[in-house]
Amino acid sequence: MQLVRQNDKFGARRKGQVPAWGRARGRVRAAAAVLTVAAIASGCASGSDGGVNPAPGQQRLDAPPARALDTYAQKLRVAEVARAAAAKRWGLAKTPLTAPLPPAQKPRITTRKGFEVKGQASLPPVFTTVPTKKKIVFLTIDDGAEKDPALLKMMSELKIPYTAFLSDYLVKEDYGYFKKMQSRGVTLNNHTLNHRYLPGLSYEGQRREICGMQNTIQKRYGKRPELFRPPYGNYNVDSLRAAKSCGIKAVPLWASEAFPNRMDWREWDRDLHPGDIILTHFRGREDWKGTMPDMIRKVMKTVTDKGYAVARLEDYL
Repeated sequence: MQLVRQNDKFGARRKGQVPAWGRARGRVRAAAAVLTVAAIASGCASGSDGGVNPAPGQQRLDAPPARALDTYAQKLRVAEVARAAAAKRWGLAKTPLTAPLPPAQKPRITTRKGFEVKGQASLPPVFTTVPTKKKIVFLTIDDGAEKDPALLKMMSELKIPYTAFLSDYLVKEDYGYFKKMQSRGVTLNNHTLNHRYLPGLSYEGQRREICGMQNTIQKRYGKRPELFRPPYGNYNVDSLRAAKSCGIKAVPLWASEAFPNRMDWREWDRDLHPGDIILTHFRGREDWKGTMPDMIRKVMKTVTDKGYAVARLEDYL
């Protein structure tokens, strides 16, 4: 096969020599570059903030200055130092772990197997654990008998979230105590008016207990609860029907119970699991071998030692 050299349309090129058309193109590029630099310089000079003006229809990209990120990180460090100091002040051996951010999409809550009643699919779900893979648990406190100011201070300084389930026959002794609790971010939920054994009441009797407490909480605290916990954890189909008719959306029970000197467990392995709900009560030395802060110390030692953080229940329901 014979190689055929194509004729150079613009003539032969000597080694190291740039043809006339190349020199002309170079001059055009150089001129364009000069114009571009001039345009950029003009734009920089005419921009109101000294920056390059965006193209029409586009927004300026403003990244946060590095010092803003430094300030945010510094605030986090200060908060952690303050929390560690509070833990030491309240007698905790370890600083409580910080819960991760709640999920953008809340998990689907279903009734725990074995806890169903007839027609459960159309009734509020009954559960002891929130479905999650995160190492978090939820702290809930029932009834309202003990109104210890130290609890409010301790939980605020340690920044531990919790949820209250209230019974009016105890709360009415001091509605203001629970108003302070609410002002610190605690959600106040329904535990009936008089803490009666619900399965022993008629449907209408149960409805009076549940709806009556809904009305009381709305009147005293301005918001109708969506969560309900039956006294003693006992309920029947009428309980859930009545709760639904009063606006209840879910019925959280518990996987473990906390006391100042021990933890009681529902599960056979006697351990915490991701999403477990912990129950305790508003109690003091009259009923316990300790105070409410003693109980919190016991809970947090158990939770923290096992690598868990306490999260806010309502963020997952």
